[in-house]
Amino acid sequence: MTARDDITLLGKHIGESIIGQQAMVERLLLGILANGHLLVEGLPGLAKTRAIKSLAKNLDASLSRVQFTPDLLPADITGSEIYFSEGGKGQFKFQQGPIFANLILADEINRAPAKVQSALLEGMEERQVTVGGKSYPLPDLFMVMATQNPIEQEGTYPLPEAQLDRFLMHIEVGYPDETSEAAIMRLVRSEENAQAKTAKSARKISASAVFDARKAIGNVTVTKAVEDYMVALVFATRYPLKLDKDLAKWLQVGVSPRGVIGLDKVSRSYAWLKGRDYVTPDDVKAVVHDVFRHRLILSYDAHAARISPDAVIDRIVELVAVA
Repeated sequence: MTARDDITLLGKHIGESIIGQQAMVERLLLGILANGHLLVEGLPGLAKTRAIKSLAKNLDASLSRVQFTPDLLPADITGSEIYFSEGGKGQFKFQQGPIFANLILADEINRAPAKVQSALLEGMEERQVTVGGKSYPLPDLFMVMATQNPIEQEGTYPLPEAQLDRFLMHIEVGYPDETSEAAIMRLVRSEENAQAKTAKSARKISASAVFDARKAIGNVTVTKAVEDYMVALVFATRYPLKLDKDLAKWLQVGVSPRGVIGLDKVSRSYAWLKGRDYVTPDDVKAVVHDVFRHRLILSYDAHAARISPDAVIDRIVELVAVA
C-alpha cells in the first residue's frame, strides 16, 4: 500500500467511530500530515476527545491526556528530576512527564495558568523540554491537540495571541445533523453490546506511513499564482483599507508570517489528501478559515456588531481575486 492508501484507511477507521464530524476528522489528518498542532473548540460531548483517542487507536502512536486545571504545575506536563537512592548513593534522575508521547490531548487548555501553558509551548515550538538546565527531545511524531469550551469562561486563563499563533489550525466543532445523531446512538449501543466480545483489532497504520506522506507532501507543487493568492489573503488582513472600509473597521491586527507558512503547509496537505500533486485556489479556500481564525484580532467595532472571525475571512475571500 502507498502512503496515501494508508492515510486514507486511517481516516476511514477514525470516521467509523466519529459520526457526523467528518470535517474534524479531516482536519485531524491534516494536522498530523502538516506536522502542526490543533486547537479544537466546541461544546462538551462533540467527540473531541474521542477523535484523538481514535487516531491513537488506529495509528501506531502513544497518547497522553492531560486535564488542565488551575492547580496544575509545569512539572506535571514536562516531568521533573526525582532523587533516587541506591547502594548508599543518591542521584537525581529525570522522570518524563506526559508530554513525552506522540499525541497529546491538552483538555481545556485555557483552565491552566500561564506558566503551565508556557511549559507546553516550548514542547510545541521547539520539540523539546528543558528541565534542570538540560534539554530532552520529544518524539519525531508529535502533535498537540488542545481543546477549549466556548461557553465556560469563568475561572479560565485565555491563551495569549503569541501562544495561539503556535497552533497550526483552530477547528470549530458544531452539532451533528439528525441522521448522524441517530447513527451515534446506534454506534454507542453496538459498542456497549460488543464489550463482552473479543473483537479483532484493525491493522494499525505505522508512523512510517505518516513520514512517507510528509515527504510526498513536500513535493506537491505550488505555482506562483497560488503563492501570490496566499500572500494576497494574508496582506488583506494587514492592510484591509485597501480592499474595504468595513474590513478596516473590523480588523485590529492581521495574520502573522506563521499564517502564510501554515496556509502553505495545510493547502499542500489538503491537495495531497485529495489525490493531487499540485495546489489549486480552491484548496486554499478550503482551509483558510482554520488557519486564519485564531490569528485575527478583531476590533471593538467588530465585537460590538457581533462580527465573527469567520465572517471577516468570508469577506476577505470574497474580495481577494485569484490571479
